Amino acid sequence: IGLFYIFRQLGLIRRKSVAPANGNLGRSKSKQFFDYLIVIDFESTCWNDGKRHRSQEIIEFPAVLLNTSTGEIESEFHAYVQPQEHPILSEFCMELTGIKQAQVDEGVPLRICLSQFCKWIQKIQQEKKIIFATGIPDLPNSEVKLCAFVTWSDWDLGVCLEYECKRKQLLKPVFLNSWIDLRVTYKIFYGRKPKGLSGALQEVGIQFLGREHSGLDDSRNTALLAWKMIRDGCLMKITRFLNKVSGVLPLYSVTSNSRSNHRFIEI
Repeated sequence: IGLFYIFRQLGLIRRKSVAPANGNLGRSKSKQFFDYLIVIDFESTCWNDGKRHRSQEIIEFPAVLLNTSTGEIESEFHAYVQPQEHPILSEFCMELTGIKQAQVDEGVPLRICLSQFCKWIQKIQQEKKIIFATGIPDLPNSEVKLCAFVTWSDWDLGVCLEYECKRKQLLKPVFLNSWIDLRVTYKIFYGRKPKGLSGALQEVGIQFLGREHSGLDDSRNTALLAWKMIRDGCLMKITRFLNKVSGVLPLYSVTSNSRSNHRFIEI
């Protein structure tokens, strides 16, 4: 399999068939690079006292698996996470998120939550033959399904999880080092700046389902928006990469492993 095919599948080569931002998009659903998208929307500790608290901790960790061919959510992961730096939630945080103190008290530390999340990832990988945009050996066959993560802005994976793992010296899964920022993708595709997730949904004719600032509900609604954008002809592509190994190129680079004769795509 050539490099052109690999890069095209990973969303690094643009296709000319993508509809213009201001055109009549209708039902021009295009062939996607990614067969599945995993949407994540964390909720974290927060305050409304005018001070900047740098040590926000994840208190709700949801993820939903979206099939980009059918628009169906085929699997979900959800856990409440026990904050350890600021174990008592502020009144503002509980009112905003709807998360109660008892729910986080009964939750698991982030280290355990990440382990549980990885087990869920392994399960859906086995069931659906999913691979991510890192560590791909030769893109084996047509049965393999490519998958990418989606967030609304770069905050969830680029700030919140990244810095909490650094503070707590936790090993973050390498597959969480690249994702699609749906907010910036929306802005580029439709040619307008969205007024939050709820506003973006409203602008495309979708009513927000559930409770805003519930992590699971936000994830489900973000998946609904992604599916609507796909149906309108938007080609989902990775927008953000985090380098975790010094010396590796900022975008995907292909290296050869002489022992196994496999090629791996690294971030």
